[in-house]
Amino acid sequence: MPVTDVTHDLDNLTLTIVADFAAPPKRVWEVYADPRQLERVWGPPTHPATFVDHDLAPGGRMNYFMTGPEGERYYGYWEVEDVEEPGRFTFVDGFALDEQFTKNTKLPEGQSTFSFAEHDGGTRATYTSTYASAEALQKVLDMGMVEGATSAINQIDELVAA
Repeated sequence: MPVTDVTHDLDNLTLTIVADFAAPPKRVWEVYADPRQLERVWGPPTHPATFVDHDLAPGGRMNYFMTGPEGERYYGYWEVEDVEEPGRFTFVDGFALDEQFTKNTKLPEGQSTFSFAEHDGGTRATYTSTYASAEALQKVLDMGMVEGATSAINQIDELVAA
């Protein structure tokens, strides 16, 4: 399994997941740069993602929904802030209410940084999300963010090996 460490720090308001992949950073970057590849790994296996909009550039927006086993849809968005290909990108990660991707202000947004660095002949990916409060971080933890993100990230190995 690629995920090697998961930590949440209520004092610093962060959730950090570290994963190691047997592929170079450029290959791991391609997973996020290509919406069709990203759909194969974003979201747990039981809730595949569909990216409706995908603009991985500063000021870009990525809108997606995950489909549950009973056909229910869960909407989300990324508002891309900074991109340093193939090393890192930062974005605001939020939940949406509907297919127009209207922000759901009742659920927390996270300030996320995904970074990719060479490590032991492959890539070490560090996924860090920072929340506005301990309550916001606890909310996403209670919603199953660790389990969902871990199962999603663990799908990347098979994709980059293909």
